[in-house]
Amino acid sequence: MSNSGAGMITIDITIEAQSWGDSQRLRNLCEQATAAWCQRLGFETCDSELSMVFTDDDHIRQINARWRRKDEATNVLSFPAFDIKIGETPGPMLGDIVLAHSIIEREAIADHKTFDDHLTHLIVHGLLHLVGYDHEKSDDAETMEQIERDILQSLAILDPYDVSIKAGNN
Repeated sequence: MSNSGAGMITIDITIEAQSWGDSQRLRNLCEQATAAWCQRLGFETCDSELSMVFTDDDHIRQINARWRRKDEATNVLSFPAFDIKIGETPGPMLGDIVLAHSIIEREAIADHKTFDDHLTHLIVHGLLHLVGYDHEKSDDAETMEQIERDILQSLAILDPYDVSIKAGNN
């Protein structure tokens, strides 16, 4: 995937569950989300690698139990290759993002979103975790959510935190 500058994020995609469907659609979503993320954070000249794993609820539960000591399925997990501070340019390896199909599908339906829009949001969310953003404290959560909104808006995706959209009042 080439960006507008001299840099490039190489995305390695692994599809572990058939429910994910078309690999080219997934690649396109990953590339679009990553390009918008690079542009918003000023990483246009970044040369790095990213691993995206598209799995099922059971496997993500196992990963979550092993690495985070939480024996439950979740929608997305991010594993940075290196600890970097917010604002630092990533090194040659960004890390891994793991996504669970059924959870994402259930959330999209419950929140009145398209599956691809919700998936794109979670890819962006995972990418931000890889470069030091988190949402443990309310100030950090507000910062991270605003960056997510900015990136998704650049992709013509509605604000995922707008409660009127979640309520189906759009």
